[in-house]
Amino acid sequence: MTDAELAAHLAEVAGKILLEVRGSGVFQSKSLGKAGDETANQFLVHALREQRPEDGLLSEESKDTDERLAKSRVWIVDPVDGTREYGEERADWAVHVALCIDGRPEIGAVALPGLGLVLRTDTPAAVPDAAGTPRMVVSRTRPAAEAVSVAETIGAELVGMGSAGAKAMAVVRGEAEIYLHTGGQYEWDSAAPAAVALAHGLHASRIDGSPLTYNQRDTYMPDLLICRTEWADRVLEEVARLG
Repeated sequence: MTDAELAAHLAEVAGKILLEVRGSGVFQSKSLGKAGDETANQFLVHALREQRPEDGLLSEESKDTDERLAKSRVWIVDPVDGTREYGEERADWAVHVALCIDGRPEIGAVALPGLGLVLRTDTPAAVPDAAGTPRMVVSRTRPAAEAVSVAETIGAELVGMGSAGAKAMAVVRGEAEIYLHTGGQYEWDSAAPAAVALAHGLHASRIDGSPLTYNQRDTYMPDLLICRTEWADRVLEEVARLG
């Protein structure tokens, strides 16, 4: 398989495993989230070690090491993006598998198992037409103040949603125009969504407009903007006004 085919295949299979774990009926709520995370992570880590043994690897659910920092090719995975939503048997959670090359999110796949979808970098589809009133996806439980302020200024409708991957793919799928996040994330939260968004011709950057750079020693990434290109400058300007 090519790297892109591998990313999509692993994301899809991990999603099916997660649905099986959830459907088993032996886990509830937080224990379901933990079981799903650990089971999907074991599959993804072992599969990548088998298929791409020379590459680096960073996973939310595995202990990080400095080994990856010397690698040009590094896989970054999130076995369950949106553990709460997964545990609550919602559909707005995702599986992220990305390959970053020299720090850039080049290849990736985001599975939305609850919807039976896998969005990938090697088969981009045309993004549907934008809505007349822009829609901004935000956290369904704690929308960031900056996102709320920008939405009010540009006249955007706020749409609450679960995981970062689900929100980013809502823009790719034409269900929203803007995903603005300022509440803090980690590399595994955005690597695959950013790769898929960029492959579909969307804008993806930090909220100061700088590129998203991965495989850093400190994996914390405070902010993210994924949106339709026609909204990028306006949103970045409004964020800058907020200081």
